[in-house]
Amino acid sequence: MAEFFLELFSEEVPASLQKNARQNVLESFNKLFEEKNLSFKKSLSHSVPNRLVILFEDLQKQSIQQKEEIRGPNINSPDEALNGFLKSNNLKKNEVFKKKTGKGEFYFFNKPEKIIETKEVLETNVPIILNKINWKKSMRWGEYELNWGRPLKSILGIFDYKTLIFKFHHLQSSNVTFLDKEFESKTKKFNSFRTYHEYMKKLGIIIDNERRKKFIENELLKSSKKKNVFLDINKKLLDEVTDLVEKPNVIFCQFDKRFLEIPREILITTMQTHQKYFHTVDRKNNITNEFFVIANNKDIKGYIKSGNERVIDARLSDAEFFWNKNKSQSMVKQVTKLNEINYFKDLGSYFEKVQRMRKLGGIISDELLISKEKVELSSSICKVDLASDLVGEFPELQGIMGGYFASIQGFDKEVSLAVTEHYLPSGIESKIPKKKYSIALALTDKLDTLVGFFGIGQKPSSSRDPYALRRIAIGVIRLIIENKENLKVKELINYSFLLYEEQGFKLNNTEAKKDLQKFLIDRLRYFMREKKIRNDVVEASINTYGIESLIQCYEKAVAFNKIINKDIGLDIIASYKRASNILDVEIKKIDTDLSNDADPGLFKNDYEKNLYKKIHDIRKYFININNDESYDKTLSHLSSAKSTIFEFFDNVIVNDKDQSIKKNRLELIQMFCKTFDNYISFSKIESI
Repeated sequence: MAEFFLELFSEEVPASLQKNARQNVLESFNKLFEEKNLSFKKSLSHSVPNRLVILFEDLQKQSIQQKEEIRGPNINSPDEALNGFLKSNNLKKNEVFKKKTGKGEFYFFNKPEKIIETKEVLETNVPIILNKINWKKSMRWGEYELNWGRPLKSILGIFDYKTLIFKFHHLQSSNVTFLDKEFESKTKKFNSFRTYHEYMKKLGIIIDNERRKKFIENELLKSSKKKNVFLDINKKLLDEVTDLVEKPNVIFCQFDKRFLEIPREILITTMQTHQKYFHTVDRKNNITNEFFVIANNKDIKGYIKSGNERVIDARLSDAEFFWNKNKSQSMVKQVTKLNEINYFKDLGSYFEKVQRMRKLGGIISDELLISKEKVELSSSICKVDLASDLVGEFPELQGIMGGYFASIQGFDKEVSLAVTEHYLPSGIESKIPKKKYSIALALTDKLDTLVGFFGIGQKPSSSRDPYALRRIAIGVIRLIIENKENLKVKELINYSFLLYEEQGFKLNNTEAKKDLQKFLIDRLRYFMREKKIRNDVVEASINTYGIESLIQCYEKAVAFNKIINKDIGLDIIASYKRASNILDVEIKKIDTDLSNDADPGLFKNDYEKNLYKKIHDIRKYFININNDESYDKTLSHLSSAKSTIFEFFDNVIVNDKDQSIKKNRLELIQMFCKTFDNYISFSKIESI
């Protein structure tokens, strides 16, 4: 057993590229060793801005390739096929033989047992694997052909304490690496990961990503406790700064308290997104003027601290100026500026979008029984912040800034909140608006977007969704289902198409409407599966309820999924499947269609009468239930039919010699199945 250790030293690779590269390379080596039948005990990959490190411990030094019979082309194939087979396997014609198989007669050769040296495998395959790294963004430099995240400068390759010899583009592997990214004259030789790791540790470099992240997190918590402030550590930011440094050092900084007058979101976005700082809050969760910087060195003279404080003051000074300027600009007067902002090619400007939203929002307000005037007003002003300097500087705050402007300018609280929240939800688990005006505006915006993009043929493909339409559709699904607002989605889509036509836009209406409805059902299917609802339950529910009954479709599936493996669920499935299986077989044997109505006058025994009565009891229940149906109660009613239907089948011969009696019994069974299908299409449920 031996150790395989690889280090790739480059200029600083952005944090956004490191994780993918680490995983990509490690997976490729794992796959290689699996193919070559080489076992190992442990594998890992680490990175710092300049170094990508791969380590395999207790890797076999060699493996035996077993004797194998290799099949070639069919004996009737052209000579070129045989010649290609001989050439690719370095064979002579007398080394192959013919052999008959179930698929015909083929050429074969016996590949002999062979010892594979791991060192040779590595020297051959390391360059191949490195060449296949799938960088999201890469660079070429000088006259070299190599594409890498950032210019690659050296490759240290060690196996079993010896240097691996291979060439990767213009670089020759060695046992040497650079110690300092600034001074490339400083180099050192290594022949194992242990000595490498210990030396880096002496330099203060933490190679292990998880250890580095844990160190940063612990230092942040210790420092915040010491300074009597509180942290809500953003995990995404923590991951990012972990990959930005190799010798992490937590530095406590402050900005001018006057900037606390700026909205909290501007402060947090400036610190987290733009500067990669960790903001702090007090005991009441109010943001403070104190923050932490993760530096890559110790700040002995305080230059890093003062430099970062100057930078944040300058950024917040700009934000303060824009805030004071924009908050006083009348939102109503700013609406016409949206004429100058293009929404999308072939879909007009944002001004045209908000005019459509006003009318569509008015229809939704009627369904939600809320003020039409407020919904139309919020629709008119919700995009105004796009014309502001602040959103130009902080595009991630669109909507949020509009809500602040509306609040300061005295708009109704419900209108201001609707503007703030109209981009929500932004994902399958993100916050969702709960107030009716917010729901109305969010739905209006999303439906208008979906109709427009589908209307001009910009729907998502299997691999691409550049305009995030899947996410927007999930937003529509969640807004309706989670707020229990049973809106007429099909009518809203049709009306939205009409609004585009009124403005002179040419949309492919017929096909686009069908595609959009199908797309929303598809997103509902995805949403339900993400909620851990069984696939067959999802399909059974969707098959029963269309786009107009999203809430019923979801909630009935949830209720049945909850009990499907319990006695009540098993009883329902057993009852339905026993009936439907017999019906499917026997219905093919009769010439006439069933009417779904059995004649009690043809009943010959109590088992038929009991089943007929049970069916009518369940049907009566379905007729009498209102919108407040208890799905648990419904399922309980269905499960109670098991004893009746089983007694029927155990004591009654369906396939009676008298054809009228046989048909009547099949009618009874069909009545039973169709009654069950009032809940969901149980035919889609897998058998027990």
